[in-house]
Amino acid sequence: MSKTQERVDAASSNGVPHQGRVGGPVAPPRVSARRRRPGVIALSLALIAAGGAGAAVLLLEVGNRSEVVTVVRDVQVGQVLTEQDLGKASISLDPAVKAVEANELDTVVGKRAAVELKPGSLLAPSQVTKDSLVKPGEQLVPIGLKPEQVPATALVPGQKVQLVHVPAQGATDTGETSDAAPQTIAGRVVKASSAAPGTGVVVVDVATTAQDGPTAAAWVSAGTLRLVLDAPDGSR
Repeated sequence: MSKTQERVDAASSNGVPHQGRVGGPVAPPRVSARRRRPGVIALSLALIAAGGAGAAVLLLEVGNRSEVVTVVRDVQVGQVLTEQDLGKASISLDPAVKAVEANELDTVVGKRAAVELKPGSLLAPSQVTKDSLVKPGEQLVPIGLKPEQVPATALVPGQKVQLVHVPAQGATDTGETSDAAPQTIAGRVVKASSAAPGTGVVVVDVATTAQDGPTAAAWVSAGTLRLVLDAPDGSR
């Protein structure tokens, strides 16, 4: 026997496979089935049920939505409402909230705002009125204010004012003491115009009693009238 054959036989006897020997088939690893945990299954079912309940509530709310009238522009007190001032919206409305229904929009157009209205708010029936701000027994006195006489606070309908009589410039002393209180007339703003181009004059319509109306008009004509705003609580 050759030496080469002896070395091959020795390697085979030592457990080393001959080159090129093909092994037998390998069995795949066994995969045990995943154990199902009852707690996880119960939690999954609970979440599915909760999601279904939430969807049911959402559908119920959508089904209870109401068409109501909204305010889309600033509206001052006493201003006549137009279609451009109002809009419509579909919302889920609490029964405690009173709002004008959308199909009643035509009934509020042409009425006056009883309070100041702001964009984005719902229109309530109590916020409109068919009554004029000039009440029976009152007179309307137009007063022109120069730019330096116009208050920095915006004049809005319903605002209480005092019409103050001041001595005309260059007028002679009438014998009255200098500390005498000026004569005043209580009034209420009905409307204020925008400043006139060029002059800046603002015309304010003020409602007074029928007895005080002629006096206030005479002060306006003589240029001796000044307008003073009352505080919100009526104090001066």
